[in-house]
Amino acid sequence: MAQADVNWIAGFIWGIADDVLRDVYVRGKYRDVILPMTVIRRLDAVLEPTKGAVLKLNMQLDEAGVANKDAALRAACGNAFYNISPFTLRDLRARARQQQLKADFEAYLDGFSPNVQEILDKFKFRNQIPTLVEADILSSLIEKFTTGDINLSPNPVHDQHGTVRLPGLDNHSVGTVFEELIRRFNEENNEEAGEHFTPRDVVHLMADLVFMPVPDDIRDATYRIYDGACGTGGMLTIAEETLNSLARERGKEVSIHLFGQEVQPETYAICKADLLLKGEGQAAENIKYGSTLASDAFPSMEFDFMLSNPPYGKSWKTDLERMGGKGQISDARFTAQHQNEQLSLITRSSDGQLMFLVNKLAKMNHGTALGSRIAEVHNGSSLFTGDAGQGESNIRRWIIENDWLEAIIALPLNIFYNTGIATYVWVLTNRKPEHRRGKVQLVDATSIYQPLRKNLGRKNCELSDEQIRQIVDLFLAFEESEQSKIFPNAAFGYWKIVVERPLRLKGIDPDRVYSAKEIKALKETLPREEEAPRVIRKRTRESVEYEPDPELRDTEQVPLIEEGGIHAFFRREVLPYAPDAWIDHSKTQIGYEISFTRHFYKPTPLRSLDEIAADLRAVQAEAEGLLDEIIGVGGGQV
Repeated sequence: MAQADVNWIAGFIWGIADDVLRDVYVRGKYRDVILPMTVIRRLDAVLEPTKGAVLKLNMQLDEAGVANKDAALRAACGNAFYNISPFTLRDLRARARQQQLKADFEAYLDGFSPNVQEILDKFKFRNQIPTLVEADILSSLIEKFTTGDINLSPNPVHDQHGTVRLPGLDNHSVGTVFEELIRRFNEENNEEAGEHFTPRDVVHLMADLVFMPVPDDIRDATYRIYDGACGTGGMLTIAEETLNSLARERGKEVSIHLFGQEVQPETYAICKADLLLKGEGQAAENIKYGSTLASDAFPSMEFDFMLSNPPYGKSWKTDLERMGGKGQISDARFTAQHQNEQLSLITRSSDGQLMFLVNKLAKMNHGTALGSRIAEVHNGSSLFTGDAGQGESNIRRWIIENDWLEAIIALPLNIFYNTGIATYVWVLTNRKPEHRRGKVQLVDATSIYQPLRKNLGRKNCELSDEQIRQIVDLFLAFEESEQSKIFPNAAFGYWKIVVERPLRLKGIDPDRVYSAKEIKALKETLPREEEAPRVIRKRTRESVEYEPDPELRDTEQVPLIEEGGIHAFFRREVLPYAPDAWIDHSKTQIGYEISFTRHFYKPTPLRSLDEIAADLRAVQAEAEGLLDEIIGVGGGQV
């Protein structure tokens, strides 16, 4: 179907909201009725031709005492869903009494198959029926959705001469209509849109970052695509379209299976309904409801391609408690045996975005030549929050030291609906090409965008197709430029060292070894002075160990690429200023952080002295003119 026809249908349905729901619902609540009704009408239209056969088979199965009828009824209607009520939506238009219409409409809804029931439950659509009945608009709503002016059926509508009056709406087109409605409703409610809806331009960019490095590696094979925070499913479907397109261009036949998990009920319902509307019944079955962190729906599965825009800056404390608390989490996804260390990959409970990335990394496919490719959106905190040894830093260390991080792309500000903060796309794979191994690319795409004619919430810019290609080309070129920087993995790592200085107490015996109990008592009674003797806590033939002064304790970050390592840094940066200092090596930890600002900072050029002097002379002249005006020079007035 032509895009213009698709847009017209979406506009018609959008108009139903204004025609029927105005004065009963506020605009922000239109979606609570229109989205589930669009789903219901499409399913109803698809099922109309086989309605009689399904009812007949259902009666036969009941008479035979068959309890599990689901598979047989699906086969009878040729779809992944069915309805065994005696009604179609068109049948309900003739009801004159609202209460009879209410009873019959509820019976009609109850007749849908279990997978549709779950969608209706998550939409909480039955909660809307009393309002629709009381306002006497349920019949009008059904009438509008079943009018002969619009065709939501896959079959064309003919006139009396057999000419096609309204074309059929294929599965892809109805999915596009549904997505257009979702987009419009999300723009109406832009404060919540960013939580559940990623702009399509960003999704297309992410899909290209995942697939464009490996188009010639696609084989006649089965591929799994996963999104652990799938929202309305846009990333999954666009990723599927991109992979299918690349495969067709290369004459490959691929079988693609989509998997996703979503914790927000209505958003989950939209995702599952969208896939059903597109005829992807199996994919709809692979969309699971629940928390990805606390209740992983795919614990033993591996995936080839993974994309997500997880919630960021959002607490996951409830999930943490369900998982047993920070010290009791036993989920294998969030611990790693790395270089003879047991790393905790658990972040602060106030922000769980990196936990979603760890979940994906735990699902990487290690058994194929292609491996896994991942694209995930994060805000800036994922780059640098967390001290060495803490969860966020451990995650960055685990990723970079395993050489999984290909690139991080900084997106333009205000490209999402409900946030103006900096956002970044992380691109990862466990099959880096040879020329990328041991390196990480940072791409500054903050200046690549075009302004919107009208702001959508805080979103005031977008990426055109050409700009998406420009960003992807920067990524694929893997060359140094003003917008692309390449670093060795170790450039982002550092040793965090603890520098100690001795406790000095006036009046002690400088040659005596003091016990811990004695030192505690001395600290409570004797002053500390810079030239006082150092307190000895242990002596051997080879060395003397002094009691450290906690008030003089300091930490330093030593880059992993520091020439000469920790000791060279210590000799150069510490000992000249504190000759009695030493490093407590038992407390040394490795950390990782990524600073876009440092690597892409462009200082404002200093103005010349001539320019500054000219400005000063102009200000001086202006001030003298004002003074003349105030004292009345030339007018004889004071």
